[in-house]
Amino acid sequence: MLIRSLSAAFAAALFVAPAALSADQITVFAAASMTNALGEIETAFEAETGHDLAISYAGSSALARQIQQGAPADIFISANPGWMDVLEKDGLLAEGTRRDLVTNAIVLIATGDAAAMEIETLPEALGDDRLAMALVDAVPAGIYGKASLEHLGLWDTLAPQVAQADNVRAALALVALGEAPYGIVYATDAAAEPRVSVVAKFPAESHPPIVYPIAMIAGHDTDAAAQFMGYLDGAPAREAFAGQGFWVD
Repeated sequence: MLIRSLSAAFAAALFVAPAALSADQITVFAAASMTNALGEIETAFEAETGHDLAISYAGSSALARQIQQGAPADIFISANPGWMDVLEKDGLLAEGTRRDLVTNAIVLIATGDAAAMEIETLPEALGDDRLAMALVDAVPAGIYGKASLEHLGLWDTLAPQVAQADNVRAALALVALGEAPYGIVYATDAAAEPRVSVVAKFPAESHPPIVYPIAMIAGHDTDAAAQFMGYLDGAPAREAFAGQGFWVD
């Protein structure tokens, strides 16, 4: 009886061994605004495949520079095409793996429960206070926000009052904590933070389209990384993105 039990246990171990041996770690560098959606996707993907996702979140500019300097990323998800273009020009993307993943929008937020307002009234509403934004010359959310304010003729007035943060989640935190009464973030960030209110949405025509491209990094186009890329096209991942406010095709 004991021998039979041991034999059954040994057979079971042999059965699961291939899956265990095929498990891999996949390092993903992702824009900070992807935090909530990818956190949900990470749990489901790991449970289904046995692979381990190691996701590093930051501003797209910081992540792209790290990849340029040799950081061991397998996959990069940028919050705008510009930083992906930089890596592609440098020959750092695995050929044929780049594609657009999701789209987003930028909104004006305020601390706590606040009423809707016209964006054109922001200088008056702001007074002498600060407007929180991600780095306006480097981080996509800041770049889009600056472009919108320029389009609306507000940038020259508001520029001296902008409090720039390293990434969009840091700008969101400034408003959530009341350190800045207003901020410009992605719609998905605002949806993830109950301590802020969306008081206005920036017109889509006031800034370039907010597209998130994804690609594998040259020399890191492994089967496991390709499996994750494919998983992001499946229904569970698309539902997670949509649930966080991203637009998916």
